[in-house]
Formats: sequence, structure tokens, C-alpha cells
Amino acid sequence: MARRKTPIIFENIEVLDAGARGKTIAKAPDGRVIFLSNTVPGDIVDIRTGKQKKAYFEGTAIKFHKLSTKRTEPVCQHFEHCGGCKWQNMAYEHQIAYKEKEVTNNLKRIGHLDLPEITPILGCENIYYYRNKMEYSFSNSRWLTLDEINSKEEVDNKNACGFHISGMWDKILDIEKCHLQEEPSNQIRNFIKKYGIENELDFFNPREQSGLLRTIMLRIASTGEIMVVIQFFKEETAKREGLLNALSEEFPQITSLQYVINGKGNDTIYDQDILLFKGRDHIFEEMEGLKFKIGPKSFYQTNSVQAYELYKITRDFANLSGDEVVYDFYTGTGTIAQFVAKNAKKVIGVESVPDAIADAKLNAEFNNIKNVEFYAGDMKDVFNDAFIKKHGQPDVIITDPPRDGMHKNVVAKILEISPKRIVYVSCNSATQARDLELMKAQYNIVKTQAVDMFPQTFHVENVVLLELK
Repeated sequence: MARRKTPIIFENIEVLDAGARGKTIAKAPDGRVIFLSNTVPGDIVDIRTGKQKKAYFEGTAIKFHKLSTKRTEPVCQHFEHCGGCKWQNMAYEHQIAYKEKEVTNNLKRIGHLDLPEITPILGCENIYYYRNKMEYSFSNSRWLTLDEINSKEEVDNKNACGFHISGMWDKILDIEKCHLQEEPSNQIRNFIKKYGIENELDFFNPREQSGLLRTIMLRIASTGEIMVVIQFFKEETAKREGLLNALSEEFPQITSLQYVINGKGNDTIYDQDILLFKGRDHIFEEMEGLKFKIGPKSFYQTNSVQAYELYKITRDFANLSGDEVVYDFYTGTGTIAQFVAKNAKKVIGVESVPDAIADAKLNAEFNNIKNVEFYAGDMKDVFNDAFIKKHGQPDVIITDPPRDGMHKNVVAKILEISPKRIVYVSCNSATQARDLELMKAQYNIVKTQAVDMFPQTFHVENVVLLELK
């Protein structure tokens, strides 16, 4: 068995920069990089190393000699333990500056791309209470703080409703107030937890696969409509109906109250039947007069207000005159496709998730948009010669792939047919840079704009406009 390396203490080290995945960066005296998770650039700290590699260390600041001027006081009582808002201790103007820097660095370093003058990142007006969807998990054995563990006092109530502790699939941090979703989000979650405790409903235990209360999904649309989906591990009719009736009476403004009975090993609901208890089985989002029907399984950008800004940038980059054939790849529920449709001759959307395409078709019909078509299938299989022959040569391609980016065969096919313009929307500028490098011989990068969809986190979207040389 390999012996664990003895931790090293580095003293009076300045934190130099923010890196990927919310880590900060310092340099050891020997020049090796140190990745930290509890500092802000500009802090001067003592560091205890954990993982030690030839090229880098991972470490933790154990003493702060000087606090960075970039710091701000976290607003959330759970910040130290939650990990969801890793940058809440950094002032917002510095958050977006580092996000913009990361995007630019990725495009230059990974893609080796020649960039035009960078359009400044679009910050988010609402830096808290911006999410339209939250998910919480129950546990009968909540995560305990170090102070609680070291305390002599007996913990009477270990029930929790909150978030998974990072890296611990079976540990739930109990949340009293989260600053990511507007009220009545916290009120609803706390009511359900309180009702469950007072009425002796068993909270879930993932290790033993036992209990009743499993998860909550909360959606609050920009229209004000509210959806609550409660997941139960098993059917106990009287207890389930008691909770749902009490919730409905306490919060009559809930538009859609639904539930799931899920006894399988994992708590994903996408392969489960979702049952309506009261109200509608959907809520509506709205954008520029377009309405989008949102069900429990629907994908919709989780920041409604900033999604509108992202789509406006995408439409502006596409620069449609009304005569273009547009392909919208990884279309999801067709929000971008429908958003740009009034400026195009026709829009063809492709998405691998059949349920999403079903939603896209229903939304287009609901919005009376006649010049869009949607197809379900794996992009690398659907996007072929027969598909292009059927729908016509695209003048513009809009692509918004998942974090892994586009399949190399999709990139190759795009290059083969060479549309005049490509608008590449990405939630991962590293894979975006990789894909753009494959295109740079045929396309110029004309514009690039980062968009902050998730304040207090390290995540950032980026939109790039490519034009055929």
C-alpha cells in the first residue's frame, strides 16, 4: 500500500488568480501550482497541502494573514458548508471579471484562436433569487457540522431537507434559507419539512433505501406560476394525501401540485410516472409574447430573465433577414428556435431527448408558429445528407450543445456544408474552444460575448459568431 504523503505547510502565500471549477490559484515556493477552495484572489494565507502531484498541489488555507479587497461578506448562513454558491464571498464585479477572463483564456489557450475585440461580459441584474427551478432532498441522517460532532450534546432531530454535500451522495445539508429562488420557495420547503416531522413521516435513508419523503422539485416561473413535485419512496396513501392537502391549503397560489412514487435505487424522475394531485400538470413561462409550457420533466433555462438576454444576443448574432433556412442544433424544448422564427424563412430544430421535442412541438403549436419543425435523434446520426436534402441547405446554424460540446462528426458535417454563419452558444468554453479550433480554417470569429447566467457560481455561458471566410 502506498504511503500517504505528509502534508506540507506553506506560509504567507498570496492567492494569485481564479481557476476552473471555482478553484483559486497560488504558487508554491518551488513554482508548482496550488489549487485552493476556500480563498479569494488577493488573500495572503498559510496553506496545508492535501493531494500532491508532480505539477501541482491541492490545499486548504489554514490561516489568513491578509484578506483580499475582492472579498465580500456572504449573505447565506449555509455558505461555509453548502458549496452551491462557491463565489458568494467574492464581490460580483470580480466574479464576472474572472468569468470573462476564463472564457478568453480558454478560446486562446485551448482553441489557439484569433479573437476580435471582446464584447464585455453581460452581468446579471439579479445576483440572488434568480433561479426558476430548485431541487431538494430529504434525509433522516443529516450532515453534522464539526462543531456538532465535537459537542457533547445529543442531536435529537437528524431529519433534513436540503442539498447534497459535495462528494457525499448520502449526506444532506439541512437548509433553512436559500437565496437562489424567490419566495415562497423557502416557505414551501420549510412547511413540508415541518409537516413531515410533526406528523412523523419518515425521511428517506439512501443507504438503507427506506423512508417516505424523498425529494422536492420547485419551479417558479417568470409569470408567477408555481409548480411543486414531491417524490415519495413508497405509497402510503393517507400520509401522502395528508401532506398534499395541507400544502395545498397553506399555499393556495400553487398552480401545479404533483407527486411521484419512486421505489427504485436512484431519485431521477425522468423515467417515472408523475401524477397530478391538484391544479394543472404544467405551468407557463413567457418571453416576448411567446408562451412555453413547462412540465415536471421539461428543460428550460433556469434563469428566466437572463435566458431572455442570452436569446437576444443569439438572435442578434444570427442577423436574420427573413429569407434564411436556420438549423437549431440541441434545440431542447425549442425555445431559441421559436424565438428567432419570426426573422427566418424556416427553422429546423434537432434534439436527442424525445420528451423535449414533444414539448417543442406543442409549444410551437400553442404559439401558432408555422415555420418551425422539430426532430428527435442523436445529432451525429440525424444530421446527414438525407436530412439536408429534405430540409435544404442551412444559411445559418445555431448550436447550443451540452457541456461535452459537439461530436466531431457533427463538426465535420457542418464544415462540409459550410453555412454562411454559425452561432455557437456554450455552457463550457473549454469544449467550445476545442470545437472552434476545428473550424478556424474555414471560419472567422466575428463576435464573442460571455453571459453570466449563474451569479455566485463559477459557471458562465459564451456566445460566438462565426462567418465563412
